[in-house]
Amino acid sequence: MQLKAGAGARARSFFFRFARSVRAVLPQWIVARLVVLGTLALANLIVARVHPGRPGVVSRAHAGLLGWDAGWYETIARVGYGPLGHQSLRFFPLVPLLTRMLGYLFIGDGSAVVVVSNVSTLLGTALLFVLVRRETGDERLASRTVWLFSLLPPAFVLVMGYAEGTLLFFTAGCFVALRRGAGKAEWSGPTGPSWIVVALCGFGAALTRPLGGLLMLAIGVEVLRWWGRSDMKQRVLMGTALLSPALGTAAFLAWVGIVFGNPLIPVTVQTQSGHHGGLTNPLQTVFNDARAVLGHHFGTALHVPWVVLVVVLIVVTWRRWPATYGAFATGVVAVALSGTNLDSFERYALSAFPLVMTGALLTSGEKMEKTVLALATAGMVAYALLAFLNLSVP
Repeated sequence: MQLKAGAGARARSFFFRFARSVRAVLPQWIVARLVVLGTLALANLIVARVHPGRPGVVSRAHAGLLGWDAGWYETIARVGYGPLGHQSLRFFPLVPLLTRMLGYLFIGDGSAVVVVSNVSTLLGTALLFVLVRRETGDERLASRTVWLFSLLPPAFVLVMGYAEGTLLFFTAGCFVALRRGAGKAEWSGPTGPSWIVVALCGFGAALTRPLGGLLMLAIGVEVLRWWGRSDMKQRVLMGTALLSPALGTAAFLAWVGIVFGNPLIPVTVQTQSGHHGGLTNPLQTVFNDARAVLGHHFGTALHVPWVVLVVVLIVVTWRRWPATYGAFATGVVAVALSGTNLDSFERYALSAFPLVMTGALLTSGEKMEKTVLALATAGMVAYALLAFLNLSVP
């Protein structure tokens, strides 16, 4: 009874502290939404005044927060995968399921998918705040990390009906559970990973986005670290946690196989040239996109500076953070670079949140912080405007 009471007290204490963390990240969350909604209003004003003749601009601006991939998630929630064909299967099922549930209970599917995205982003950034504060004991660094994550140019999709916010909730939650008691901040509860929570987060992340399966890399690092000092019961839990992302992915693919006859359809569709493309040499992909400047395809070439920045941040991440962070970030970036094109590279790289933690480390100092955040906000406006005007794929 005393053990149960102690566990209950720790749970209440955690949720109380987490509620404070949610309040701590509310300013960043609100500012990001004001920036993106203001940009959307600007895009619609431009459309109304200029009357662009380019196909798709008007409809994209009017779609707003339900544009691009958000429209797919909303439609899947409303009608299911069947009527939409194989192309819809590249979108994993958890966000449509949550959207459908919320839509049934309260609001329509269009509003529900935006609510799911934004609420999970709020909770995910609060978990990121908790993670950095626990890892370093530096609340200012934790706050700066959330500011930077919220205002980075590709982060405008976190305001739309995309799955990245939900993925952040599960990946950051997985790291909080994995690194329990391992950071510099004081922790009065039990030390060591909470493998059950890790398993739940790993399974959920894999059902949210294909990148969620890469949590196996981070979990694997911690399994190796704890294996030798764990008993058989703990090792069973560790093995379950390690396999949980693979099980989440396998569950969706198995359902696809039962319903559509081929479990590999999501992989086949995603590797088509019109999407991420098949596996290629990342150096060749970067070279081809850089050379696109000669053909006046400047939008494609804009990915190249981001690739360089991300690679630098990966190196610093391995040097400044535990290997758990470097392994996950490297896996995400490697997948993002492995296709035949760099479309949406910035959005994929945003899912490697340890890189943002590293960026926050490197931008300490009030003047540096304000400058970086101002540039990031300007970049967010530019990227969101291009997306809302159908000029760039988010």
